[in-house]
Amino acid sequence: MLVENIDTTNMCSHLRHKLMNTDGIYHPIWQTIQDDPELTVVVRSRQLHIYRNGKKVLVLKGKAEPQIVREDPIDELIKQ
Repeated sequence: MLVENIDTTNMCSHLRHKLMNTDGIYHPIWQTIQDDPELTVVVRSRQLHIYRNGKKVLVLKGKAEPQIVREDPIDELIKQ
């Protein structure tokens, strides 16, 4: 799924701000998702589920801590 096709209206408003605003803590992840063809995303339950080659690697949530599902280079962007 292309990032341009993501329906951000179903995303938690806190998460949307963290991703979309240039000063948001998840903005580097958003940029990486757009630049890496192996990464795909789905909005589920107002959260952003990130997949690499079809396998879930990370779930970003608005107010709660991100959930690392499996080791992936994108995890490093959370720790910065």
